[in-house]
Amino acid sequence: MNEFFIPRLGHVVWESVPRLGAATRLLLGGLGAVGNRHFSFRQWLREVYGLGVLSLALMIVAALFTGMVLGFQGYYALVRFGATSALGTLIALSLLRELGPVLTALLFAGRAGSALTAEIGSMKATEQLAAMEMMAVNPLAWVVAPRLWGGIFAVPILCVIFDLVGIFGGYLVSVPVLGVDGGTFWAQMQSNVTLSGDILNGLLKALCFGLIVTWIAVWQGFSAKPTAEGVGAATTRSVVMASLAVLGLDFILTALLF
Repeated sequence: MNEFFIPRLGHVVWESVPRLGAATRLLLGGLGAVGNRHFSFRQWLREVYGLGVLSLALMIVAALFTGMVLGFQGYYALVRFGATSALGTLIALSLLRELGPVLTALLFAGRAGSALTAEIGSMKATEQLAAMEMMAVNPLAWVVAPRLWGGIFAVPILCVIFDLVGIFGGYLVSVPVLGVDGGTFWAQMQSNVTLSGDILNGLLKALCFGLIVTWIAVWQGFSAKPTAEGVGAATTRSVVMASLAVLGLDFILTALLF
């Protein structure tokens, strides 16, 4: 078995290293293309709207139900110990530290990341990227940079909205339905949630997730085979790889930050 496993592993690594290098060059070139004359601020705003504003409805609905479920589950866990007064803290910390950034990034990968990959893959299949190069237009500045910076800008804002709506959903279940005192709910949250230790660290996670999800989506679009089947396969890979990257990076950031 080792006779077949080791050569295959070496072959995978041998093929992956050049791809990782090309993807890194794409990332650095896209981030640094802001100062290029072909970078369009209007295009960046259009991407922020497409990636962020059009994802708001999905984020709000998901956040509302996530907060409500947290309210129910947290209450039934804390009531055994007579600690229902800490329900607000439990909901807030769960959302700010973990569920908010992670679920926002996963939903963003499924909704916006797949759209980015399909869009760029279609541009490659129809030779629009090649036409830009022939007209001396830098694709990194015109195509990659607005999308990369749009994703980096949109995900933390979506995460803030997710956290706020999620906490509100938890309040709707905790206070009117389960009978937790409203003043205690907010007071405990205010006393135990810190700006630097919880809120800012959660936003840092969201920023990193936005970068890696958008990077993977853009790279998969650029490296897709210029066929309808190739674009579809790249879109699937984009969502799968971005989701796994978010979960793995979440573990690393949690170990470092908390």
